[in-house]
Amino acid sequence: MNHKLFGLAGLIGSAALLATSPAWAHAHLVSSNPAANATVTAAPKTITLTFNEKLVPAFSKFDLVMPEHGGMKVAVKTTVSKDGKSITGTPTAALTAGAYKVVWSAASADGHKMNGEVAFKVG
Repeated sequence: MNHKLFGLAGLIGSAALLATSPAWAHAHLVSSNPAANATVTAAPKTITLTFNEKLVPAFSKFDLVMPEHGGMKVAVKTTVSKDGKSITGTPTAALTAGAYKVVWSAASADGHKMNGEVAFKVG
């Protein structure tokens, strides 16, 4: 019986150590503007992605594509905020009505790169 308790205690201790390990710290998207799957009436002048932790600017960016036009890229200039927790993109021309997808990649201080997509529509 004591062997089972020691085994269980060891398992719980190991899980606690792994949960606090830096390998678990990855940048995760917490919000976007426009919001995911939103339909906005006016074309946004900027697009912002906000993350749960500080990003490495050299490895954090996004592309803006139009899925209805074969994934055509829309020119956008991105910058990481001073606090390092968001990426803002400014399209170089006004967005027209249609579907858009923000395809992002972000790296946190632990060196792990995360990727994702946020879709929205104008019109």
